[in-house]
Amino acid sequence: MNTLALTMIWPFFICIILVAIIGLYCLLFTFNLIRALIGFEILMKAVTLLIIVAGYASGQSALAQSLVITLIVIEVVLVTVAMGIVLGLHKHYKSLDVRNLRNLKG
Repeated sequence: MNTLALTMIWPFFICIILVAIIGLYCLLFTFNLIRALIGFEILMKAVTLLIIVAGYASGQSALAQSLVITLIVIEVVLVTVAMGIVLGLHKHYKSLDVRNLRNLKG
């Protein structure tokens, strides 16, 4: 990889890091389960962008595209199952606050 490609790619890495920080903040410092799922989505989008930029930088864009498609499918399945669990918790306990759900006995 030449220096011109590196000078063109570093702004994308800064944006990816910012998106990942936003996703982690939303995931770790919220008490609402829906906001936690949104934070997970934002974090996964940062990972997707990182794979795309890394594939472009290394010249392996076809491999990066196949990995991103697989990651998107896995992400959709995970979020669908998690949303089903969240809706079930809301239906049963009438709350989406994690602090209320921590006292559950299993």
